[in-house]
Amino acid sequence: MQTQTQRILASAALVLLLAACGTEGGTGSASGPGSGSDTVSPDLPVAGTQWTIGAVTIDGRRSAAPDGARVEFGKDGRARGNSGCNSFGATVAVRGETLTVSPQEITQIGCAGDRGRFEAELVKALTGPLTGRLKGESLTLTSADGRNAVELAAEKDLPLRGTTWKIDGLVSGGTASSLQPGTGGKARLVLGADGRVTGNLGCNNFSATARVEGRTLTVEGPAATTRMMCTTTQMQLETQLYEILDGPLTYRLDHRKLTLTNASGEGFTARAAEAEKAAKPSARP
Repeated sequence: MQTQTQRILASAALVLLLAACGTEGGTGSASGPGSGSDTVSPDLPVAGTQWTIGAVTIDGRRSAAPDGARVEFGKDGRARGNSGCNSFGATVAVRGETLTVSPQEITQIGCAGDRGRFEAELVKALTGPLTGRLKGESLTLTSADGRNAVELAAEKDLPLRGTTWKIDGLVSGGTASSLQPGTGGKARLVLGADGRVTGNLGCNNFSATARVEGRTLTVEGPAATTRMMCTTTQMQLETQLYEILDGPLTYRLDHRKLTLTNASGEGFTARAAEAEKAAKPSARP
């Protein structure tokens, strides 16, 4: 029969044994044969970011990107961008420092000269498993053999003035929704350096004076408009947008996106318009 002292010593030994077992191959950061765990680097924080494409390197030869070349990594596992000529889309899987990019579609516009060559190089360099190196506001994606690379720089907010903002959605009480089908995609506005705002709100072109103070934009009427009749859906959108613009609006810029809301929480969203091009998306084999 064990004495009380023996039972206490046996219990203490069991506690020490369990502690030792918890230390070996537990939640430590060691890795290697027999360690029982693998250390995985945190995923690169690229989801929800926008970048300007600065240059592409193919087989050691570096080419500067044309104006307008950019890429956006969405939070939905998609990448969207523009080569400086065509718009493109791809799927992106991120694991640690590795981004596996699979191009899926690209518009079909004839890109002459250097733009066409750069686009072909970009598609090649932005395909497959790529190692990402994030340093400050720069991101470099490099192929496994190190011969191909894409240089990216964090995209700044576009200026409120001088940008053509294409209206793409409505806001109500913090909830955003897309425009109804049949609106025609004509709604847009531009705030000029001369203090005037011009554009189209779904049907008719308009022009008015505008005042910007801090984060508040006020369109001062009455606006000069054309007198066209459009479809019912387009006219309804135009009426709704005119009502939203009647009074001070708070604006928010997020890279290429503009949100305008009034004191009641009603408003609209707009994105920087790409150059108007007759292009159709096609599958990329």
